[in-house]
Amino acid sequence: MKVSNIVLAQAAEAAVNINPGLAAIGYGLGAVGPGIGVGLIWAAVINGTARQPEAQGQLQGIAWISFVLVEVLALIGLVIYFIASA
Repeated sequence: MKVSNIVLAQAAEAAVNINPGLAAIGYGLGAVGPGIGVGLIWAAVINGTARQPEAQGQLQGIAWISFVLVEVLALIGLVIYFIASA
C-alpha cells in the first residue's frame, strides 16, 4: 500500500501542467467565432447598402451594436483564457 502511494506522489510531482496550453487552444478556437461574426456583420451591411442606399445610416447603427456585442464575447474568452492559464 505504501509503495503505491509513493509511486502516485512521484507521478504527481513529475506531471507537466498542460492547463495553459489547453487554455491557449481553447481561446484560439473561441476567437474564430467572433472573427467570422464580424465578417458576416459587415458583409451584411455592405450588401444591404448596395441594395438600399437610403438605409445606410440605420444599417450601420445596427452593425456597430452587433459588432460591439461580438467583440465583448471575444474579450470574455480572453479573460477566461487568463483565468484558466493561471
